Amino acid sequence: MTTAISTLRTGHVGLNVTDLERSLGFYRDALGFQVLGEGKGEGRRFAFLGQDGELVLTLWQQAEGAYVPAAAGLHHLAFSAGAIEEVREYEERLRGLGVEFAYEGVVAHREGSASGGIFFHDPDGTRLEISVPTGAEGAPAPAESAPTCGFF
Repeated sequence: MTTAISTLRTGHVGLNVTDLERSLGFYRDALGFQVLGEGKGEGRRFAFLGQDGELVLTLWQQAEGAYVPAAAGLHHLAFSAGAIEEVREYEERLRGLGVEFAYEGVVAHREGSASGGIFFHDPDGTRLEISVPTGAEGAPAPAESAPTCGFF
């Protein structure tokens, strides 16, 4: 008898960070995540972050240097918003906190695409995206030949 294998989906994402307090402040204040749990033991500092009680992101203070885009591993972390207006609200909040963006404003995922969003970096340089599947019609695409989220 064969057992059916369930379809996998992304659970939570774990990021190594250089300074837990700094990263915790960013993901809590800039992106609105709630602290679900935290460990402050010597050499074992971490935080569990989520929304509505569901774990979304874990931060582990284990990195000795900033994110390295050319290294194997995580390329970027993308968050989905419910509507393009929410993406613009996050853009405004992030700008108010002095976050620098990879592109100016909301951009399309590719030329003529309805999907798009904003692209920026966390305090350690990890590439982040907040996007929606529709609502970015007419937004500029930074490159015609490749997806926007692939090369920022």
